[in-house]
Amino acid sequence: MKPKISVLTLGVSNLERSLAFYRDGLGLPTKGIIGQEFEHGAVAFIDLSGGLKLALWAQADIAHDTGLPLQPVSSTAVTIGHNVARKEDVDHCMEAAVRAGAEVIKTAQDTFYGGYAGYFRDPDRHVWEIVWNPDLLPPED
Repeated sequence: MKPKISVLTLGVSNLERSLAFYRDGLGLPTKGIIGQEFEHGAVAFIDLSGGLKLALWAQADIAHDTGLPLQPVSSTAVTIGHNVARKEDVDHCMEAAVRAGAEVIKTAQDTFYGGYAGYFRDPDRHVWEIVWNPDLLPPED
């Protein structure tokens, strides 16, 4: 297996609300909800850099597909990091997330490793870290 992730799926409680948050609130590119003609198939794919897709899929549908029981989202089980190229980009991203309806968990501040970062939760309590790390800058697009 090659060490590459091509799709990251977030289980959401309300697909339309999550689509509005990510597409309309954060401005992430997507063709919207597809697969509605299939029972348990409605999903939205968001195009991220490097060919990575962020999928939004109803958590109940994930439970159905996997056969696992539906569980509440644990905000401390996984975080999603968005590494930005400039320190001030952290504040801009955090502000956009708040306007979209995110809950700020930790305001942006200097970090112990010389960076600058803040955390927010999306409407389904998935935690995002917006981070500027001078030693781990993202590649230019």
